[in-house]
Amino acid sequence: MQRGSDRLSVHKDDEMKHELQGLIRSGRPTRAEEWHDPEPAADDDPDVTMGPIPARGTTGEAEVVRFEFARRLGRTSFPADREELLHVLEERHTPDGLIALAEELPADRTFHTVQEVVAALGLRPAS
Repeated sequence: MQRGSDRLSVHKDDEMKHELQGLIRSGRPTRAEEWHDPEPAADDDPDVTMGPIPARGTTGEAEVVRFEFARRLGRTSFPADREELLHVLEERHTPDGLIALAEELPADRTFHTVQEVVAALGLRPAS
C-alpha cells in the first residue's frame, strides 16, 4: 500500500539500491571517477574521534586545555570564579571533558586569565 509520503518513486528507489550494491558488498567505493569519493585521512591528520581534550599526563595537555578554555570562554568571562566559568561553559555547549576539568577548579578562588585556570588544574606547559 502506497501512502504518498515517499519522496522517491519505486523505480528510483530500486535504481539507488542497485547503485549502492557494490559499495555495500565490497566495503569500499566502487566508482570509476575518484573525484566522487571522499578523500581518506592523511597520516598526520589529528585524531578527532578522541575529542579536543587529551588524557591526563599526556604531552601538550596544558597547551590543548588552555586553547580549548580560551576558545570557549573568551576575554569577557573574566574575572570569574568556578561557578561562573561553569555557567559560561554550559551556555556555550562545551564538551563534557572540558566541563569535567572545570569542575575540578577550586571553588574559593577568582580567576583572571585562562592561564590561571590551567595552572589551578595543576597543568604545566611542556618544556
